[in-house]
Amino acid sequence: MKKSNLFVQRSINIIVKKLALSVLFFGMISLISAQQSPQYTQYMYNTQIINPAYAGSRETLSLGLLGRYQWVDLEGSPKTGTFTVNLPVGFYDNMGIGASIVHDQIGPAIESNAAIDIAYSLHLARRNVSKLSFGLKAGVDMLDVDYSKINLFNPNDPFFQNNVDSKIQPQVGAGIYYNTQNFYTGVSVPNFLSTQHYDEQSLVDENIDGIVVERLHYFFIAGYVFDLSPNIKLKPATLWRLVSGAPIQWDLSANFMFNEKFVIGASYRWNASISGLLGFQISNSIFAGVGYDYQSTAIEDYSNGSYEVFLRFDIFNQSEKIVAPRFF
Repeated sequence: MKKSNLFVQRSINIIVKKLALSVLFFGMISLISAQQSPQYTQYMYNTQIINPAYAGSRETLSLGLLGRYQWVDLEGSPKTGTFTVNLPVGFYDNMGIGASIVHDQIGPAIESNAAIDIAYSLHLARRNVSKLSFGLKAGVDMLDVDYSKINLFNPNDPFFQNNVDSKIQPQVGAGIYYNTQNFYTGVSVPNFLSTQHYDEQSLVDENIDGIVVERLHYFFIAGYVFDLSPNIKLKPATLWRLVSGAPIQWDLSANFMFNEKFVIGASYRWNASISGLLGFQISNSIFAGVGYDYQSTAIEDYSNGSYEVFLRFDIFNQSEKIVAPRFF
């Protein structure tokens, strides 16, 4: 029986790692396009927003706050704030629940989202903390657009006469997340339903009227923690976002952690930006991170980059869980 379980575990590990390498290859030869939903440079710390199966995976009550100011000094540029909370539940901590709130302001539009996340985990190997989790996300989106804040070429254009006031739309998504002590990967679709929202690309392209139908977003994430020495860890991580009718968006990052405290790294978004990342494990329970994006496109001529700040609070129930802060 034990040999059978070991064979299953090894088979799953091999399949998952081969999938990660395959997607990485295809992501490297793809180009990105403008996103329909908020993007995050510190995506490796904000996993729950895009994948509900992450809920409860930190095995403690975990709260996260992220603020992003994109394209500083560009009028109407995106400003995003997120809040997440999740914790494990169940007799064997084999379930996780969580909630998230996203507030996104783009030009004349304000989009808000509130969602509940539920995850169920299969413990494939307790000794190696190998888990496969399945998650569901359900929530609502609210959209407000005030066209009076736009400098219109034709103020009498009938399209812009009626504002969008508190347009409520449902959200239903799902995801799969697999992790061991050093490796994680996941696939997800945060929203299966077609919803209307304001597209930030309209800020830089006058031929786009602003309100678009959101298409399905498919996300793939992966990362691995290498123990280079007793005091140094290296974690490369990646994210792909596939939107129907558009090229793949690909992010690749690498972070070093020193003495379980200080984190420094860099990130590259294909054909879009280069980022610097800093983090500090203030205590066993508190982690803070900042990120700066330098745009590698023409938009850098009109803005002063993008900034992000992240805070995570882990509230532990058992002292043995805080021997070393987890790097993902």
